Amino acid sequence: MKITEVVKQLLIVNIIFFVGSYFVPVINQYFALYYFENSMFYPWQPLTHMFMHGGVAHIFFNMFALYSFGSTLEYSWGGKKFLLFYLACGLGAALLHTGVNYFMIHDGVATLVSNGFKESDIYPVLEQQMYDTRWTNYLSTTHIEAMVSGFSIPAVGASGAIYGLLVAFACMYPNASLALMFIPVPIKAKYFVPGILALDLILGFKGSAIFGGGTGIAHFAHIGGAIMGFILMRIWTKNQFNKNRWD
Repeated sequence: MKITEVVKQLLIVNIIFFVGSYFVPVINQYFALYYFENSMFYPWQPLTHMFMHGGVAHIFFNMFALYSFGSTLEYSWGGKKFLLFYLACGLGAALLHTGVNYFMIHDGVATLVSNGFKESDIYPVLEQQMYDTRWTNYLSTTHIEAMVSGFSIPAVGASGAIYGLLVAFACMYPNASLALMFIPVPIKAKYFVPGILALDLILGFKGSAIFGGGTGIAHFAHIGGAIMGFILMRIWTKNQFNKNRWD
């Protein structure tokens, strides 16, 4: 299918942001999504983070998915509805990602405070991507690492919005055949997308990466984008039904 107009503009904007961040690295400090209690957080980051990427492979796979699924959806919906859906899914990704970090950080802080540490001393240490070795007496290493990364390492990428597109595609074309590069057998979208989401959810709790190599992927941002996509599809489908019904 020929690339649609909004998808083309999104591809251009993402590439501009990616190249710009390469030549002007300070852009990452302002446009990536930091945890909201971090001093590096700015109100526009839930929106701008979805146009930032961490490397060539990261942006390539996201943009390839945007082209592959986005053009089909935009062709069906029109540009304005597609753009609204895309941005809403990206914001949903930021919301769940932040919510999970909030729970992890504050649960750990509450445990440390109950054991004699001062809250005002904990946050500055986390912001420096460090931790007090005494914390290991009360929290697991995994929990501490999650607190440090959640508080101080920013999130970037369009993956949350892309997962929303995947959900929408599966809802609209459930019997379309899809395949990953390492799965040569095509799988129908109605099975493929839930399977990918289930894998992401499992790895999110384990802190692992789909393609190996440990952590570094915001799995719950993926889930957040997918949930937002599912909610919007349910609302739009119901409204479409109500508009066409007769009493």
